[in-house]
Amino acid sequence: MSLPPFHLAFPIKSISDTRAFYIDILGCDEGRSTEAWIDFDFFGHQLSAHVRPEAGQNSGAGNVDGDAVPIPHFGAVLEWEKWHALADKLKAANVKFLLEPKIRFKGEPGEQGTFFVEDPAGNGLEFKTFRDPAMIFAH
Repeated sequence: MSLPPFHLAFPIKSISDTRAFYIDILGCDEGRSTEAWIDFDFFGHQLSAHVRPEAGQNSGAGNVDGDAVPIPHFGAVLEWEKWHALADKLKAANVKFLLEPKIRFKGEPGEQGTFFVEDPAGNGLEFKTFRDPAMIFAH
């Protein structure tokens, strides 16, 4: 399955902190930028981070498979090995997990690995992987 890249604009507090997290920690490439916004290649998708004082505002948490997950959040679905490698990289960088890496929906069609972190502005990010990528939209 090949999906076209998506675009997401979201608020941040600082270009420098955001640049350090998305490039140095997550491994994203930088696109265009000014002193007010910065673009990233986020696993093949375009993120546009805009400096805003209200960055990181959220509406609490939702419940998924017994876990409280930040609302709103965004993220990426990675290949199984890349997901594990990113989790290990974040652990080595002492990034705090909002939800530690785990497998949810075990034995069900949508079995997946997931974990949540926050960026420097407090935006929730989820990284997922599916044991069977064809099951991404299974129900």
